[in-house]
Amino acid sequence: MSEEAKHPSDYEPLPASAALVPYAVRVNASLVRRGFWPKIRRVAAGVPFAEDAVALWYCALDKETPASTKALLLAALAFFVVPKPFRPRKLPIPGLMVADEAAVIAAAVALARRSIQPRHREQAKAILSRMARS
Repeated sequence: MSEEAKHPSDYEPLPASAALVPYAVRVNASLVRRGFWPKIRRVAAGVPFAEDAVALWYCALDKETPASTKALLLAALAFFVVPKPFRPRKLPIPGLMVADEAAVIAAAVALARRSIQPRHREQAKAILSRMARS
């Protein structure tokens, strides 16, 4: 009557579109859409990973980027954008305040390296250059 229990590796992977992931991706996309550019404008000159963050933004918007990679990029960018109320305003060690954000951005760049195209880097350089001049 009962079917023999399957081992977890016997199941096909659940497609991203059928998982609970789409809701989290929509939330992250909303956070990033509202907060990314205001935050980049505030911190671009002071963080060494600004170009990487902007390249991730362009990669996440690219229609050629796989959905699973977009989900990862939006999660990393949402972490970058969301305010950290438990952090003090000024730390005695310069740069320490953005260390966790830098680690998340670096990890996202490493994981999405196949999807980040030269055009994403070029777009990031161009926009940051324009921001620096204005």
